[in-house]
Amino acid sequence: MSSYPPSGPPPTTTLRQRLADLRGPAVPPRPLDARALAALAANPGCGRRALLDGAGVDKTALAAALGSPAAFGQSQFAIVRGNSFEARVKGDGGAELLRLVHEHLGAGSEPPGPGAHVPDLTAAGPEGRAARTALALREATAAAVADGTWTLLDHPMLALEVAGSPAYLEPDAVVVHPDGRWTVVEIKSFPMIDGAADAAKVGAAARQAAVYVLALEKTAGKLASAVVGHTVLLVCPKDFSNLPAASPVDIRRERAVTRRQLERLTRVEELAAALPEGLSFDPARPAEELTEAVSAVSAAYAPECLAACELAFHCRERARAADAVTALGRSVRGELGTLTTVEEALAAAAGSGGPDDPTAASLHHAARLRAEALEAAACPC
Repeated sequence: MSSYPPSGPPPTTTLRQRLADLRGPAVPPRPLDARALAALAANPGCGRRALLDGAGVDKTALAAALGSPAAFGQSQFAIVRGNSFEARVKGDGGAELLRLVHEHLGAGSEPPGPGAHVPDLTAAGPEGRAARTALALREATAAAVADGTWTLLDHPMLALEVAGSPAYLEPDAVVVHPDGRWTVVEIKSFPMIDGAADAAKVGAAARQAAVYVLALEKTAGKLASAVVGHTVLLVCPKDFSNLPAASPVDIRRERAVTRRQLERLTRVEELAAALPEGLSFDPARPAEELTEAVSAVSAAYAPECLAACELAFHCRERARAADAVTALGRSVRGELGTLTTVEEALAAAAGSGGPDDPTAASLHHAARLRAEALEAAACPC
């Protein structure tokens, strides 16, 4: 006689269901964008961010529920201004945008005319839009090789696997040249004064564009005649006007770094499997429960996180409470070696470190030199 319920191993929970449980039953997944991926690649050792981003957790809402809301982000005015400038650049069928691409990156090709193609990329859901984009890129490449046609893809959808989880990315534009080459175009609202923009903002845009290039390369790998350009076009307002200016940006270094860092990320299923059953990051849960849940995932806090991660203020508070030297920066953490707390570092500087520890000896020597220098500076003679 058979028993009920049937014997055998219990049914396994799929990764999709596991990630949904981590978000909360009524919380929709928050999609990854290129800015988040660039920040994630800059800190690949942070399992906390990798898991939360892979699960689609809304870190802004989670940080607010933890009592440490994020204090950065674009103002509504900046968003409206950026959208207005992008609409101007892409107006008239993208004629001005294509002219800028030809001027800066189209040497040797015929200038774009009124016959430039702007395909419709409308489809249902991110998967559908990514498939429609891949088809449009294939058609545009074939048309370029056959007829020398320019093609502008406005807000295409690209797919990239990150830590075993798919991410869907939406660059401002991708242009297919008459020779079949693909170029990423980044449109930003910060000004380009006298032909140059703020170096820090250009660097952030380059890291973001590198993620788009990596995603494009996945699609290009399926087409024999497709080539992804490693020089992207950055389009910004000229001086303090609303007129567009452009500058080519070589992102080969950023692409190599981002690719290497993303490959180092621990896969999401491994991080999720190490967590206890029932754990959830649902912002509707009590703050104490959320704090315990977040603490169950290892983090790699550094001061640089304050400009890129919504949970940075919570992680900084925890790092300070643990007296961790990571709160002082990655460079300091690397120099201190086995000394993992500020108290240990101060004790070593005072001379209580082990004689065989070169880091403790160096700290003690530096402390002596500092004391001598301060004593000499205080001497009135």
